[in-house]
Amino acid sequence: MAKDTIGIDVSKDRLDAFWHSHDVARSLPNTAEGFAQLCAWLGEDDEVLVVFEATGAYHRGLERYLSLAGRPFIKVNPKQARRFAQAIGRLAKTDSVDAKMLARMGVVLDLTPQGAEGEDVHDLRELLTARRALVKDQITAKTRLATATNPLVREQLCRRIDDIDTDIKALDEVIAQIAKQRGTLDERIRRLMTIPGIGRLTATTMLIDMPELGLLDSKKIAALAGLAPMTQQSGKWQGKERIIGGRASLRRAIYMPALVAIRFNHDLRAKYQQLVNAGKAKKVAITAVMRRIVVLANTLLREGRDWQPKRP
Repeated sequence: MAKDTIGIDVSKDRLDAFWHSHDVARSLPNTAEGFAQLCAWLGEDDEVLVVFEATGAYHRGLERYLSLAGRPFIKVNPKQARRFAQAIGRLAKTDSVDAKMLARMGVVLDLTPQGAEGEDVHDLRELLTARRALVKDQITAKTRLATATNPLVREQLCRRIDDIDTDIKALDEVIAQIAKQRGTLDERIRRLMTIPGIGRLTATTMLIDMPELGLLDSKKIAALAGLAPMTQQSGKWQGKERIIGGRASLRRAIYMPALVAIRFNHDLRAKYQQLVNAGKAKKVAITAVMRRIVVLANTLLREGRDWQPKRP
């Protein structure tokens, strides 16, 4: 089991922390000052594992600070944390209770710290998040433009779409620049780009959203991406297999590349056609191709080779 943990319930303005071995709770501001107070509280003890849930934008400052400070931490899936709470009979949900539960979860499940990331990786993640928001805004504006009839409204929407397009291009330039400055990352991006359908932006997104690429086996990487079909069965009842959980942002990033691969990658096109001919829905077949892409990317990075149409 993990020697010691601190569980932290992260909210917009506050960090509710509980130190497992000390049986002590503290409440800190969710700011740079609060992060510094947390590290000061930990002192020289650099073996205490900090456990917190992924909470959208609210946990990112804490994650970045701990990573750059070299403190061991693990970011857990909120669903996993809730299931653990139910398993130990903790049905109440308050900030202090959640912090204590997370600290206990780290000890009981013997959680291990995730790899520390450099500042450039955090910058790339923030830039990619901003890009996704802009793309979403642009889609909304284009949808409104399709039905707008008022000349002024149409003019404003067209201007907004152009402005967003300019902002996206600016982000793309900075993302490419940061990746090139980090040689190892740029080489990994180049390797993924040898896969038909994978461009620089998709390759960068895959590596930032799934830093485990190249480190795990095929089954684990597919499950982590949420592309491994899960069996639904109880007694004589046999339900349909379906994908559950995983990295939704990664799946969104490789959906369009999967469609391109179906057209231009002979092996993946053959797999897609085989499933469709067997009566599988096209959506299921596309998911299978997406899984193949993730597994292929993982294999190329693990073996340190580029994609080839046929491996010698």
